Amino acid sequence: MADLIVLLGPPGAGKGTQAKVLSRELKLAHISSGDLFRDHLRRKTELGILAQGYMQRGELVPDDVTIGMIRERMQAADCAKGAILDGFPRTLPQAEALDRFLADSKMGAVRKAPYIKVAEQVLVDRLSGRWSCRAGGHVYHETFNPPKTPGTCDVDGSELYQREDDKAETVKNRIRVYFEQTAPLIEYYRGKGLLAEIDGAKPIDEVTGELLASVR
Repeated sequence: MADLIVLLGPPGAGKGTQAKVLSRELKLAHISSGDLFRDHLRRKTELGILAQGYMQRGELVPDDVTIGMIRERMQAADCAKGAILDGFPRTLPQAEALDRFLADSKMGAVRKAPYIKVAEQVLVDRLSGRWSCRAGGHVYHETFNPPKTPGTCDVDGSELYQREDDKAETVKNRIRVYFEQTAPLIEYYRGKGLLAEIDGAKPIDEVTGELLASVR
């Protein structure tokens, strides 16, 4: 049976960073819904084109599109032992669809659902100051990691720009949508006895330690 962990948390909570650590420590595949969307978009698949418009507006991608990508990814060879799901599920219907897929495919069931909790204003501050360079995609932050020269990448000298989904209004909408649609999901996993609440405002290393303790 596969070892399956659902990592929960709003945009800006550090799920991606922590999921990579869990993947390495537990030797499980890391499945990021965001990475899947970008891969499908880069390959210009039908699912990717459908997802693009929603992501740019800071809205959740419809369940049928997301679930289609996840089902395809979880059938890859590197998921045989299990996976860390990062960014999926985000809604109760997605969680129920995941449970059905796991049962039908005889992969097992979700074992744990750690939830990285961070206050809304902290999330806005973390996300709305991000800038990326046009050439290499290097990322900066107005407060936490500013470039040496405003508007210019330290690495390759290219122009810095702000992605649509990193702008303040889009960020606020992303966070609002997340909390509205994910609240029932939190209770779903709590009711199953799988939820582990983690304080995401702590230093990164401490968050990592709490996460690892919660899933081992």
